[in-house]
Amino acid sequence: MEIKRSGSQPSVKGPEAYFTGIVRLDAPFSGSGDARISGATVTFEPGARTAWHTHPLGQTLLVTSGLGRVQRKGGPIEEIRPGDIIWFPPGEKHWHGAAPHCAMTHIAIAEKLDGKNVDWLEQVTDEEYNWAP
Repeated sequence: MEIKRSGSQPSVKGPEAYFTGIVRLDAPFSGSGDARISGATVTFEPGARTAWHTHPLGQTLLVTSGLGRVQRKGGPIEEIRPGDIIWFPPGEKHWHGAAPHCAMTHIAIAEKLDGKNVDWLEQVTDEEYNWAP
């Protein structure tokens, strides 16, 4: 058993190569040995978001606070709220982040395949982020 105490790991700024806006990563976790699980608590300031990306074994998001947005390629932008659980199947191109005027925090969980849990792609443009049908 391993316990990582709250506050024992420093917060990290989300890398600009993978995020637009102010994003903070907290409490990253990963299994050891043959375990493939990994994840973190991610906080997006208003308007902040990920780049387009995929996960080789899929991804689950557990929204814990605020108001956010998610979109899979070719689909509508969906609003997400605390208590929502979002599943992206393996290989599905998508992005997620905060609403324009409200921060959002979620726990992101993905499994690693051959040591890799995400494939980062191009940034989500302001036009894509603000698109409305």
